[in-house]
Amino acid sequence: MTLDNLRTATLRTLSRATPALLFACLLVSNPAQARARQTQQQPQPTQPQTQQPQQPQAQDLSAKMDEYLNAAVKAEGFSGSVLVARRGQPVFARGYGMADYEGRVANTPRTKFRIGSLTKQFTAAAVLLLQERGRLSVEDPVCKHVEPCPAAWQPIKIHHLLSHTAGIPNFTSFPDYPQTMGQPSPPAQTITRFRDRPLEFQPGENHKYSNSGYVLLGLIIEKVSGQPYAAFMRENIFKPLKMENTGYDDPAAKIELRAKGYAGIDGAPKPAAHIDMTIPHAAGALYSTVEDLHLWEQSLSTEKILKRASLDAMFTEVRSGYAYGWNVGQQFNRKRHAHGGGINGFSAFIARYPEEGVAVVVLANNEAGPSSPGVARDLSAIVFGERYEVPVERKIVKVDPKIYDAYAGEYELGPGFVMTVTREGDGLFAQPTGQNKAELLPTSETTFFPRRVRAEVTFVKDAEGKVTHLVLNQGGRQQTAKKIK
Repeated sequence: MTLDNLRTATLRTLSRATPALLFACLLVSNPAQARARQTQQQPQPTQPQTQQPQQPQAQDLSAKMDEYLNAAVKAEGFSGSVLVARRGQPVFARGYGMADYEGRVANTPRTKFRIGSLTKQFTAAAVLLLQERGRLSVEDPVCKHVEPCPAAWQPIKIHHLLSHTAGIPNFTSFPDYPQTMGQPSPPAQTITRFRDRPLEFQPGENHKYSNSGYVLLGLIIEKVSGQPYAAFMRENIFKPLKMENTGYDDPAAKIELRAKGYAGIDGAPKPAAHIDMTIPHAAGALYSTVEDLHLWEQSLSTEKILKRASLDAMFTEVRSGYAYGWNVGQQFNRKRHAHGGGINGFSAFIARYPEEGVAVVVLANNEAGPSSPGVARDLSAIVFGERYEVPVERKIVKVDPKIYDAYAGEYELGPGFVMTVTREGDGLFAQPTGQNKAELLPTSETTFFPRRVRAEVTFVKDAEGKVTHLVLNQGGRQQTAKKIK
């Protein structure tokens, strides 16, 4: 797991997507690509316990959410804390699993989790706050504040960094990132990793999620304010909002009630890969609690920190459903602001439905568990009386890997959209066009599911035993994909 890789991040926003597209989006890690998931039906397990839409009474919300989350713990290994609020008041706040499995310390609403790319909305707020104070403008060229500044960056404005439209390559996607993420690298050093690389597109012409841009923003905040990023955030945002359990994560500091991050908790818990927290910086280095993030979300409906004009800018789409540190769009035919975050051992998600006054926060410390966006989506569905499914356990069976050779090939899910299935050693993998590869785990010799995704793939043979197509089951729908190679 890499920095969002910070990218569990993610947010999804297409209301009439095909099942094929949904499956692809569930495999992506780039939030720009992942935009298509905001209003989707979550992928479903085999024979799920489907809950039909009905408006729950207030007293039923806690019972339904607790039932759902206990099932997610048992079936999918969920470990974390959640908070759901309505009209500014928490209606559900609870911890599940362990903050420390070795020490048997349970998660609670006050457990502190690394929040990955949820950090970006705080960084965006800091930039807008400095703009209000006349210290900078989002229309400033980046080169006004960054030295040395390569010629290719001359057209880039702070606005482009905030909205991921600068074209600067994302350093957490570089091939050497897994080998370097454990080494200290303050922002000025991190910037040297991508400063001399060509832009991927001209500023403003496209959108591509880039942690590099937010590390640059952190450096600009420090230069303009004259303070370290951590100190500026603490004094100007966290203290005024009384977010006493939020800050820049320093592993050397004594932080009470801090969760450990895990790569898996089945059997003996497996610690997540180490990342030095100088690396994520303004792109993803903060920790918080669900309670503190509720305080933050509440402030966005007031002018406690930012003036109305700044708040409007923060939630105004620039391109591809992204504003400043937030994805904006709809879910359940309701306006939604949301963002995800993932960093080694942790995933996070916050969603706010401003017109209904509903907020959902999910923080997790098992990267092998269910996705935080998926959990948040289903908790939101419970609030609004929309359809959701209680997780059920899927049991992996042993099969002879030799049968995977027959499944390998390309399957057409739609025009120009292909799922490539490959055998790698004793594993079977699927990779939709332009997306990340995911392992398919067997529940029988012909039926498989991708880990952390409630979907199912079944390979179908003809009378002669030749594989002709696959069937994708997801969101209560089926789609057939013909084998073309």
